[in-house]
Parts: sequence; C-alpha cells; structure tokens
Amino acid sequence: MKRALIVASILLTCSVYAQETINYDESMVPTFIIPDMMVCNDGTRVTDVMTWEQKRRPEIMEYFFSQEYGRTRYEKIPVSYEDISRDRKALGGKATCRQVRFVFSNGEKKLEAIAMMMIPNKRKGKVPVFVAYNFKGNHSTVDDPAIEYSPNFGLVKKPDSPDWERGCQKSRWCFEKIIDRGYAVITMCYHDIYPDAHGQEMTDHSIVSLFPDYLERGTFSDAWGAIGAWAWGSSRIVDFLETQKWADLDKIAIMGHSRQGKAALWAGAQDERFKVVISNDSGCSGAAMAKRVFGENVARITRVFDWWFCPAYSFYSDNEAAMPFDQHELIALMAPRHVYVASAQEDRWADPKGEFLATSLASPAFELYGMEGLGTLEWPGIHQPIMHDVGYHIRAGVHDVTDYDWERYMDFCDLCFGR
Repeated sequence: MKRALIVASILLTCSVYAQETINYDESMVPTFIIPDMMVCNDGTRVTDVMTWEQKRRPEIMEYFFSQEYGRTRYEKIPVSYEDISRDRKALGGKATCRQVRFVFSNGEKKLEAIAMMMIPNKRKGKVPVFVAYNFKGNHSTVDDPAIEYSPNFGLVKKPDSPDWERGCQKSRWCFEKIIDRGYAVITMCYHDIYPDAHGQEMTDHSIVSLFPDYLERGTFSDAWGAIGAWAWGSSRIVDFLETQKWADLDKIAIMGHSRQGKAALWAGAQDERFKVVISNDSGCSGAAMAKRVFGENVARITRVFDWWFCPAYSFYSDNEAAMPFDQHELIALMAPRHVYVASAQEDRWADPKGEFLATSLASPAFELYGMEGLGTLEWPGIHQPIMHDVGYHIRAGVHDVTDYDWERYMDFCDLCFGR
C-alpha cells in the first residue's frame, strides 16, 4: 500500500510538470485559428460602428466576464477621502506630493487604501494624469520617510522583507521626468485593493469582501478574481480624480506592468474614462495571444495564480485551442480610444511576439472609427516604436519598467492628447 502511494505521488508530480512545460521554441508554436472578432456569434459580419458597439463588442465583453476575469460587481460601495499630507516642495520644488486615504465601506465593514500623487507645481490649467498601481507600496517609489505604508502590506510581506525599505523600487518611477513633461501621477499599492496572495484571508481583506453575498458568489464559475478587483480599484481612482480641479479628465491614461498590465487592459475595456491604456510586459492573459502557447501559458498561470481569474478560465488549461476568444479582442475593446503595448526583448516568459501580434490583430476595431492601427504584421526592431492611434515597442532588457518605457508612453500620450 505504501509503495502504491509513493508511485501515485510520483505519477502526480510528473503529470503536473508535464502540464507546465514551457515552450520557448517558435517552431513548437501550434498552428491555431485566430478568432475573428469582426464576426458576431450569429455569423453577422461587423462592417459599421453600430454593429460593433451594439452587438459584437458586448459579445466579446461577455467572453472576458464569463470565462477569464470574472463578472465585475456594480453595486455601489461608498468611499470617502481623507487627506494625509501635502508636500509642496517635492522633487526639489517641482511637484506637490500628496497622500490621500480612501475609506471604502458597505455600512458594516471598512477597508482602506492610500493614494499618492505627484502633481506639477508649474502648470497652466488642468494637467493630464497617469493612473498606475505600484507593487511594493507607495513608500517603495520614493525615499521620503513621510510616505505611509500601505494598510495591507503586512499581510503579504514578512517584517524582515527588504520590500519595506523606502525607495526600493524607485527605479520604476521616473517622477521627475514625468513632472518635467507636464504630467501628474497617482499611484496606489495594489495590495490595498486585493492582497496578492492565495487564501481566504486575502479575499476577506480585499474590496471583494464588501459586496453582498461575496462568499457564496465566490463559488460561481464567473466569480471575479483579483484582476477584476484591481481593475475596479483603478476606476475608483478616477472617481477621486473627478473631484480634483487640477486633473484634466479628458486626458487620463492608465499604465500597468506585468499582472497590473493585465488589470490595466481590463480596466480600460470597462471604463471609457481611460483615454489611453498602456500595457507593459503583461504577457499571458494580458496582451499576449494565448493560442500561441509560448512562454507562460494558461495551465501554469491558473495553477499558480488561480485567485486572479474566474474559475471558468481553468477550463482552458492545456486547452487554449478551445478558446472561442483571444487577447487581441481584449485590446480591441479599447477602440475608439488609444492603446499602447510594450514588450522587453529578454522577457520571453511574457511572449513579446505574441504581445505584438495581438496588438496588430486588434486593428480592425480601430479602423471602424477611422483610426489607424499598427498597420503591419512585421515585428519591429528593438527601440523602433510604432505610434499611430495604437502603439507598440519592444526594448532591450528584461521584465521591468524603465525610463525608456515611460518616455515612450509620454510621447504616445502627447500624440494622443494633442500636446
């Protein structure tokens, strides 16, 4: 009996590793059928904006609601704002650094999140704004000891973690360059919206727990996961910006890196207040075509990060060919607004070629509005960005956010915003 259990355990282990074989060989990419996003489920071909907006776009949205990210909850969760601090001499006097506490409440339970802003001091009129989550707390973006730690940070980081160090990820936040270009930034630690770790305790400390019947609904096949919650939180940041006289509400961009690139795309698909949507190295279940099965795949991501998605998404584990949709359709949902996708040469885990392909294949939706997509299926060279109404670049280096990325995002926003 003991020997049988050992054999069974070995077979199970081998099965798991077999399922998680990661492909980095282009010759091993399967032949796949690209879902035609311009054909409705009843066979009607989309040839005009009305058919897209009233029929096909809702069908595509339903794929992502029911089969990938889960169904967003729209019940009203009241939120209040409490000023924490204002430093009008930040960045050598170039900016005002402001901290604001968001208090979400359903009447019985409260959760808090802290937003940090860098706002240009020298400005004429309203300023455009980048909305972007950070991974390691607001304190990680600058060296300033006055920046408060995020309320949920202790749930996911041990007391001796180096992530408590101030400025530990400031290389990703070139605030001075952004301010010099005339943009403001508002950031928040994504753990405050949904602590990024497995377990019921994390869900209980997330905004998901503020919605009615969240425990029961969490068992539904289309129950939203962390990506859906993070997208929801990004929209609540825009709600706050709507109360601020300095913010140009016609010029709001959302930028997300890696898993937050996935959330940024999903937020942009749902909230038209994001006029520019930027995905940085978002990879599998973000900007990359799932059916290529290159780099991270659905089997691996749904096993390791199951709380990010709705339960139904795991059906496509080792079964991407069965997907009736793919990520180019997510990118298409941004039309007629603007979208920019970025890759990194050494970040094969995120499938840079798949990210480019999806961005290019989304073009027909933008063309319905007389906009210009990438206009090519030929992958551009390193540091040769394409910037039309849709943009893309691949840079040298690894999975990260660099000054080069930010500079291209500001170039693209300048173009889109007519600056």
